[in-house]
Amino acid sequence: HGSIRPRVSGYRRSAHFHEGSMVKKGDLLFVIDPRPYEAAAEEAQGQLQTAQAQLTFATRDFERAVELGRTQAVSQQVIDQRRQALQSAEAAVIIAEGALKRAKLDVEFTQDVSPIDGRIGRKLMTEGNLVSGGDTSATVLTTVLSLDPIYFYFNIDEQTYLKNSRLRLADQPPTSQDNPNPVHVALPDDTDFPHEGHMNWIDNELDQGTGTLRGRALLRNPQLRFSPGQFGRVRLVGSAQYE
Repeated sequence: HGSIRPRVSGYRRSAHFHEGSMVKKGDLLFVIDPRPYEAAAEEAQGQLQTAQAQLTFATRDFERAVELGRTQAVSQQVIDQRRQALQSAEAAVIIAEGALKRAKLDVEFTQDVSPIDGRIGRKLMTEGNLVSGGDTSATVLTTVLSLDPIYFYFNIDEQTYLKNSRLRLADQPPTSQDNPNPVHVALPDDTDFPHEGHMNWIDNELDQGTGTLRGRALLRNPQLRFSPGQFGRVRLVGSAQYE
């Protein structure tokens, strides 16, 4: 599940997707009015050019002072002052370069792209609305749900967890890192468990209130049989292989 939030604030200019359609990672979704950020980038570019010109002057000024110092035409104090001015000019260029990079990033961030492959939701903000960006409190523009692969969350009771733990610790465990613990999933209208996946994650602490442990399986979903929010049943390995 991915909430699409803008990295910068501004007026939502346009949207580039159909609600409910499938999108790919990197697809353009929204455009925030870039003009204020483009102007800021141009200003930062001018400030960098000014800093570079001052650095050129400070470099030549310092070199002249060093040359005159060889004949004692200027004092060591003057040389030190011009060296300090050169160092300040070098620092000013670095600061101006950083400001320009940030300004260019802001221009780039006016184009919001999909972070994942999945199905996109509805447009939560209409064209012309002012949106806030920058952090977790930023405006949600839409959502994208990953469908293939898809996660299946479930709770394991303590007895089943202990049984699976013993299997993993046995001399010939049925699973390993190269062969993850398989799971089979049934949707509400399935009479068997026809959908196969594997364990992807398990929580590190039992819920003392329910005596269960949260688990997660990863399922391939190329035909989009599973939808986010659906319910189902899961079957785990219950024992080692036997005749």
